Amino acid sequence: MEALLPVLKSHPGSSVLVSSLIFRVVHQLLQRLPVPKVVRQDDFRFWKWRNLSVSMVHSLLTGTWALTCVFMWPETLRDLHSYHTPLSYLLVCVSTGYFVQDAGDIILTGHGRGSWEFLLHHALVIWCFLYALYTQLYVAGAVIALFVEVNSVTLHLRLMLKLSSAQSTSMYHINKFVNLFTYIVFRLGTQMYLTRYILHNYSWMDRGGYFLASMMVMNIMILIYFYRLIRADFFPRSKSYAGQNGTHNNNSRKFLSD
Repeated sequence: MEALLPVLKSHPGSSVLVSSLIFRVVHQLLQRLPVPKVVRQDDFRFWKWRNLSVSMVHSLLTGTWALTCVFMWPETLRDLHSYHTPLSYLLVCVSTGYFVQDAGDIILTGHGRGSWEFLLHHALVIWCFLYALYTQLYVAGAVIALFVEVNSVTLHLRLMLKLSSAQSTSMYHINKFVNLFTYIVFRLGTQMYLTRYILHNYSWMDRGGYFLASMMVMNIMILIYFYRLIRADFFPRSKSYAGQNGTHNNNSRKFLSD
């Protein structure tokens, strides 16, 4: 791994591109897996299912990877500015490649307008991660940011269960509580930690203004998503709303994004 690091650092753009292509191959391979009938019958649900399948692979991989990096090298948690290891640098390369691939999938399949929030999030993440890769600064910060992928696993599972109209199952009921816990601990907790770090070190940070602005935008988005999550899973509007099967395209998309 030590021998690989100079290669990655000298060609971060190529490393990201290779990672993006690998995730595209994963996307193609996952299409061979069986899909619930209710998902196959709706074009939007079918695309969303395939998109989420790749996202689930990324979340399982990078969430575990980020936790492992911090467990093996605790300094990652303390020095977000300068510290990184070959494994953590490679993690950021791999994750950036996924976000590039996912943004491309959203745009090229014609779902950009309906997924503009995800594209905004992806643009912010890609810029921050690329800055870390090219300057070799804040790589540890990017690793900590990937703690949110632990919550993304339960978020993706939640939406895939909704896509397959399985909201009444015990798995969905259990997952909504696990999802709430991981959202608070790994998503809100991570954002609070990173925001606190930026505020405390803003005066000397490279590109401090940009990172602070980006973090505030992400904080607002995450709090809005948290409100939507609580409202949809714990205070549903009505049984008829919760049981929609996507007959009307606009309502179906809104229902599946909650």
